[in-house]
Amino acid sequence: MTTTAENAPLIPRDALFGNPTRAAGQISPDGKMLSWLAPKDGVLNIWVTTRDKPNEGKVITTSTDRPIRQYFWAPDGKSIMYVQDKGGDENFLLYQIDLDTLEEKTVTPFENTRIQIVGASETIKDKVLLGVNNRNPQFHDVHMLDITTGELTLVYENNGYAGFMADDTLTLRMAMRQNAEGGTDYFNIENNEVSAEPFETTAMEDSLTTAPAGYTTDGSILYWLDSRGRNTAALFAQDTATGEKTLIAQDDKADLGGTIRDPKTGVVEAYSVNYLQNKWTAIDEELGAALNWLDGKLDGDFGISSRTDDDRTWIVWNDPLTAPSATYIYDRDAETLTPFYTSRPELEGMPLQPMHPREITSRDGLTLPSYLTLPVGSDSDGDGTPDEAVPMVLLVHGGPWARDSYGFNSIHQMLANRGYAVLSVNFRGSTGFGKDFLNAGNMEWGLKMHDDLIDATDWAINEGVALPDKVAIMGGSYGGYATLAGLTFTPDKFACGVDIVGPSNLETLLETIPPYWAPLVKMFHTRMGDPNTEEGLALLKAASPLYKADQIVKPLLIAQGANDPRVKQAESDQIVGAMKEAGIPVTYVLYPDEGHGFAKPSNNISFFAVAENFLSECIGGRSEPLGDVLAPSTAEIVEGAEHVKGLEDALGG
Repeated sequence: MTTTAENAPLIPRDALFGNPTRAAGQISPDGKMLSWLAPKDGVLNIWVTTRDKPNEGKVITTSTDRPIRQYFWAPDGKSIMYVQDKGGDENFLLYQIDLDTLEEKTVTPFENTRIQIVGASETIKDKVLLGVNNRNPQFHDVHMLDITTGELTLVYENNGYAGFMADDTLTLRMAMRQNAEGGTDYFNIENNEVSAEPFETTAMEDSLTTAPAGYTTDGSILYWLDSRGRNTAALFAQDTATGEKTLIAQDDKADLGGTIRDPKTGVVEAYSVNYLQNKWTAIDEELGAALNWLDGKLDGDFGISSRTDDDRTWIVWNDPLTAPSATYIYDRDAETLTPFYTSRPELEGMPLQPMHPREITSRDGLTLPSYLTLPVGSDSDGDGTPDEAVPMVLLVHGGPWARDSYGFNSIHQMLANRGYAVLSVNFRGSTGFGKDFLNAGNMEWGLKMHDDLIDATDWAINEGVALPDKVAIMGGSYGGYATLAGLTFTPDKFACGVDIVGPSNLETLLETIPPYWAPLVKMFHTRMGDPNTEEGLALLKAASPLYKADQIVKPLLIAQGANDPRVKQAESDQIVGAMKEAGIPVTYVLYPDEGHGFAKPSNNISFFAVAENFLSECIGGRSEPLGDVLAPSTAEIVEGAEHVKGLEDALGG
């Protein structure tokens, strides 16, 4: 590292992973009220104020343990609703706060239940459709919720469908079910009767790149993001009376992503394409003018997070990339942009680093869209390559049917601040880049998907970015699996690994998927390996790091949530046990009150404290001392405290 890097301010962990000052700002449907999430007694709760007093506010919820992370205004604007689980179990229930009385009630007071929003309406403001799986955990029955009274009325008892879609009249119009090939069948619904035959169907190859995107308010148009007969998903409008489809937009390199739609009519006004960076294209001239005006006022990326019913006021978020994100109130008629809040003002003036999009070529010729962040002070000419090679962390995304994107990333910033290059790679199997790229990952866990990560690492070494003997691999969920695969299948490639809630045994992973994923299990089998066949089971076992745990020769840190419904604690327990049996050292951190990732800031901060000190000892970067960071958390150091700098002392304290 250069002197500049060594002398740069150490960004405190709390500033990156602690509670934001404010987050998730929204505006009421009538435009008179503002809402946001902010801590009360250290826990994120919902706050409100009148629109003319954005710097004031009162808290309206009373969460004292787990942060509230998802909320929304009821369509009638008279209440605010939020979803919350317990200890990370992902059984999300629905809660409601009456804004006149501030009375809070549990809308779905059930045990072991996960609710879904099936439909909301532009014209029916006092009702929403909910999916509730309290009768059968595999299937969500559809209920009509009367927002005023809280009454739930059964609309459709579901005994076989994975999801539903309704129109603006809150009438069920479509049911979806996985077919024998691992694709999806789409059925019309009339008078709450599902048709016998599907009106649309996809093969497995299109199952993750084709989906309906909603009806217009009058129900005459059904939008699709559709990859059938093509590679990338394009935007189509289907006439619901005739079935005829019209192509609206397409892109050769990436699937069409989001849309902006007229809140009154539901007609698409703009669409986005996210290849290396997200780009919006307006169809509607007036909306295009608004986006262009905002683009001239804001640096970096921006988007709309909330709109009034009349669409004249927007809440706009702005990610300047090398400064903390900010949120504004945009009055379209007055053309004013009023500051609402900065999420993490403590990051102002900190040495935040730019992210560099990169295209990396795999050994068999695929282009891997990737993102590189460099240590502060390491790139004097700003060309995205350090003046000399530095230690690197390969940060692998979860899913694997997900993707890395361009923008502010707290983990990238912390690691770059500590002296590491950080590389995130969209390996084959990642979503957003067309079905050919996605399906190239089928049956390739631990094989070509892993090869892509090795190829990207070799690229970084050959380009003078990374020191060959100082590359760590780190990630959560599938990224945790990739970490375990990296240390077992290619034991000499990485200097160490950090596995966060990663599966070690693909056979047991598939045996313990949440019950509400059961209607989709064929997709897992066709993309990973079918444990019910001899060939599929052999493939799953060969790709499971557990069976090669005795090959691990480099330091490994594992973190797990005890209540994880997706990757059960047994996935971490198994490989830790195998390593202990083989006499191989490992550090294992368990959070008894967390699930698939760590929601509580005290737990998140404690984990990254352990991780950065682990990496510091392994590949030589800087680290903020542990201090008393474990005390507010629930972290249990199950194994290997002695392998992390300062951890035994922190526990002793």
